[in-house]
Amino acid sequence: MARIAFVLDRVFRKFGLSGKSFIPMLIGTGCGVPGIMASRTIENERDRRMTIMTTTFIPCGAKVPFISMIAGALFGGSAWVATSAYFIGMAAIILSGIMLKKTRMFAGEPAPFVMELPAYHMPTLKNVLRSMWERGWSFIKKAGTIILLSTIFVWFTTYFGFVEGTFRMLSEEEINCSILAAIGSVIAWIFKPLGWGNWQAAVASITGLIAKENIVGTLGILYAGGEGTVYQNLATAFTGVTGYSFLVFNLLCAPCFAAIGAIRREMNSPKWTWFAIGYQCGFAYAVSLMINQFGGLFTGNINGIGVAFALAVLAGMLYMLFSPCREATRLSTPIRTE
Repeated sequence: MARIAFVLDRVFRKFGLSGKSFIPMLIGTGCGVPGIMASRTIENERDRRMTIMTTTFIPCGAKVPFISMIAGALFGGSAWVATSAYFIGMAAIILSGIMLKKTRMFAGEPAPFVMELPAYHMPTLKNVLRSMWERGWSFIKKAGTIILLSTIFVWFTTYFGFVEGTFRMLSEEEINCSILAAIGSVIAWIFKPLGWGNWQAAVASITGLIAKENIVGTLGILYAGGEGTVYQNLATAFTGVTGYSFLVFNLLCAPCFAAIGAIRREMNSPKWTWFAIGYQCGFAYAVSLMINQFGGLFTGNINGIGVAFALAVLAGMLYMLFSPCREATRLSTPIRTE
């Protein structure tokens, strides 16, 4: 990986990152936590913070079940959905690197690439098996604790609620009176411009912050009722455009709590942690807004106000992408007059 990072250094510098940023992003395809921690090899503080903020844009292993669910339910299991998810992640990193470098906080040239290249070694069977066991056991613990408990919580709040002043278990026809429906209805309006302003999708996005696999469990519970299967109910609730908007938002928004904790440790600053989370959610919202609104132009579902906001967001991003860097407008040496 060190040799690849050395080769890619020149490419990464074109959009404001060091070649060392490649290693955290590559590791992040497995899990965002070690990917974020791998940013410690970057000496420059600006480059390190930018790498931490953008590493989780790459889909990790926890997002793969969610990608598969959306692809199977809405796109007939098409392979391009998963492929496009990784390309969107890479494009988000590139665009973010260019735009953030135009701000005062991240302005400046990336640090020179200096890295000791280790000798090649063939992996031993013992190390491979140990690595497989550690990752497998980590997922088993996660599935048996965080995911299980959150799924139980979602199930309980879905099938219990108040009906005519009485707290009791609900039938499938009464789910709209559940505790979870009440919680989701409070925040659902935020996501309406993205095309999925219903409480089920809003709740699934929130539970995804606990662990991204929770999105699958939450959707599986909330869309399991009725005459159809979960996939059939999802196909009824989402269109291709709104479903893809939902997918992209949850791919790019703030990662799971474990990765957020890693961001907090590596940033070593609550202010920078909240800034990173805010940027990730804001960027995800902007991209999903454009996907839904511009997609509606081709499907006949046009919202004039939504399209106007999407055009404003696009104009702002284009301005940030093509505006000159701050350094280009400043004199590096003072002019002496005789």
